[in-house]
Amino acid sequence: MTQVAGRGLAGKDEATARLRRAYTALGPGAQVRLAKSSSNLFRFRDDRAAGVALLDVSAFTRVLHVDPLARTALVGGMTTYEDLADATLQHGLMPLVVPQLKTITLGGAVCGLGIESTSLRSGLPHESVLEMEILTGDGRVVTSAPGSEHEALFRGFPNSYGTLGYALWLTIELEPVKPFAHLRHFRFASPDLAAAAIAEIAARGAYEGHRADFVDGTAFSTSEIYLTVGAFSDIAPWLSDYTGQRIYYQSVRGPREDFLTIRDYLWRWDTDWFWCSRAFGVQRPLLRRMWPRRYRRSDVYRRLVAFDRRHGLTRAMQARSGGPAREAVIQDVEIPLGHAAEFHEFFARQVGMSPVWLCPLRLRADQPWPLYPLAPGQVYVNFGFWGTVPLPAGAADGYLNKKIENKVTELDGHKGLYSTSYYSRDEFWRLYNGPAYTTLKAEYDPGGRLATLYDKCVGGR
Repeated sequence: MTQVAGRGLAGKDEATARLRRAYTALGPGAQVRLAKSSSNLFRFRDDRAAGVALLDVSAFTRVLHVDPLARTALVGGMTTYEDLADATLQHGLMPLVVPQLKTITLGGAVCGLGIESTSLRSGLPHESVLEMEILTGDGRVVTSAPGSEHEALFRGFPNSYGTLGYALWLTIELEPVKPFAHLRHFRFASPDLAAAAIAEIAARGAYEGHRADFVDGTAFSTSEIYLTVGAFSDIAPWLSDYTGQRIYYQSVRGPREDFLTIRDYLWRWDTDWFWCSRAFGVQRPLLRRMWPRRYRRSDVYRRLVAFDRRHGLTRAMQARSGGPAREAVIQDVEIPLGHAAEFHEFFARQVGMSPVWLCPLRLRADQPWPLYPLAPGQVYVNFGFWGTVPLPAGAADGYLNKKIENKVTELDGHKGLYSTSYYSRDEFWRLYNGPAYTTLKAEYDPGGRLATLYDKCVGGR
């Protein structure tokens, strides 16, 4: 691991010791949560409730060191990817996978799951972690890495969502970048054709002669699907800007070719929270001109949603309007490529939400990640869909989400746990490797100071 000299290393150790003391001082019955200024989870809770103890983790929101020669960085677990990318881009480097939203934290992407358009060639964020310093549920601080005494925790940490402990410091791999991203948008008239193109990209690393350093997709319907294939570039004949009046997801419909700075490419989805800023009217030209650029950010929109949920504004408006009840359908699911077209058709028929984000992925190596057991070598397609949908007459809330969960299981897929889940306890532990989790929980949180994965992700703790 790259060492940090002088005050930097001393400050790191002091921050770790201070947090450990604060955690130890909490009563054993306290519900422990991190005092974070933002969240990208869609399990809304009241952190002001009685019995909830908030840990101050502000000391872990920084990049301690970037080593341009080793291409590594030593980073606090609560550091946002916005700050992390800014620090590494100064050296012509970036993390191997940079999730789409600026305020996703490195620790959050590792103990949850992150994904982006480099995931077909570079896997998921936790696969480029070299070492982690973790505050475990029983109050220890352990160093976890491949081949270490705590390798089982290293392997089991992804998809544990802070129920085994918290990543305080991480050493991660970086990769070199070029100044620009050269994009080409390819249109497909069916899910089968799009899946065939993904298979070709996975096999060749390119499509129609265009190198696939990045690849993701936007589906407006099952007959209008775009795959965006991006390549690092030293030159840019022109540059587009989607932080002003122009909106990125609308641009994929044409022209077929585009150029962005690498930083603007990394955050192309953040300005409009993919397409979800529509709900606030921000995509209407007049309101967009009045809405300050500094507020065109995913964390601003998410806080607005949290305010609405807390005060029930949308529910009250729907009740007064007399329209059908609506269900929030906010999920990311990974489907094996061979079943991707079937899932896409099912989703269009049963849910009907659009657009839908598509992002192919594949693990980097044949290493086990037991709590989210993707098959090594298998290409998956992540489907991301975020919004509300009218419920059929007589259907209760959860009806559509449960149908999606059942279909994902039927197709041997996996569902991310950052939002609402409806699995029974037995089904949940079957899908997310209950025996492996139980072993890790007994080793690193035997007193149960932290919620279990099921209680947190399904029970809402």
